[in-house]
Amino acid sequence: MSNRISTCFAKAKAEGRGAFIAYLTMGYPSLEVCEKGVDELLAKGVDILELGVPFSDPFADGAVIRSAAYKALEQGVNLDKVLESAARIRAKHPETPLVLFTYYNLIFSKGLETFAVEAEKAGIDAVLAVDLPLEERDELLDVLKPHGITYIPLIAPNTPIERVKASAEGLDDSFLYIITVKGITGARAELPPELTARLDEIRAAVKLPIAAGFGISTKAQAEVVAKHADGFIVGSALVKRLGAEGGFAGEILP
Repeated sequence: MSNRISTCFAKAKAEGRGAFIAYLTMGYPSLEVCEKGVDELLAKGVDILELGVPFSDPFADGAVIRSAAYKALEQGVNLDKVLESAARIRAKHPETPLVLFTYYNLIFSKGLETFAVEAEKAGIDAVLAVDLPLEERDELLDVLKPHGITYIPLIAPNTPIERVKASAEGLDDSFLYIITVKGITGARAELPPELTARLDEIRAAVKLPIAAGFGISTKAQAEVVAKHADGFIVGSALVKRLGAEGGFAGEILP
C-alpha cells in the first residue's frame, strides 16, 4: 500500500499548515496544458493533485467544471486518456499523491478489475467516485485495495456524524473530503458560518485526515479552513484560471 497521502498530511501537519489539494479537469483546455499546469502548481506548493475525469453528466459540478468537462470530452479526453496523463505526471513527480476524481459509471463500464490494474500502472493513489454511495462502496474498494489504491469518501454538509464515522472505516492512507457548502461546486464569495464547527465535530470523530472543498477560491478562505481541517481543496478557481491563462503565473490564490 502506498502511503503518499498519509505522508503528505503528516508533513503538512509537522510544518503547521493545511495540505493544499488542487483539482483540475483533465483535458481542459488540453491535456498538454493541464500537465504543464500540474508542474507549476506543484512547484508553488500544492501537495496533492485531484485529476478530474471528464463526464457527460457531471451533476455535482457547477458551471465552470461542467463547461470544462464538455470541452475536454469534445477533444476526445476520456478515462483512458486521463490515466495515460496520470502516468506521465507520476513519472515526473514520484512522491506526489494522485487522486482520480471521477464518476462510478465510468469505472463500472470499464470493468472494476481492469480499471484497478490500469490505475495502479498509472500511479494512482486513491479514487473518489462522486456517485458511489457508502452502502455500495466496498464492491469498488475490495478491488482497489490489492492494487495499493484507497478510496476517498465525499461527506455532505448534512451527513450525520455516525455515517461520517462509518465512511471512514476500513480506509488506509486516505482522507475524508468534506463538502463545505450545499449544492454544486464553484467559487463562493463567502463560506457558511457554521462550517468551522462542522469541521471541528468531524475532526474529533474520525482518525483520518479531513480536507474541505467546494467553494474555496481565496487564500483567506483556505487559511480559515486549514485551522479546522487537515487540508483544503481548490477546484473551480484553478480550472477557470487555467482555461483563461493557460498556466499559473504569480500567486495561486488571490
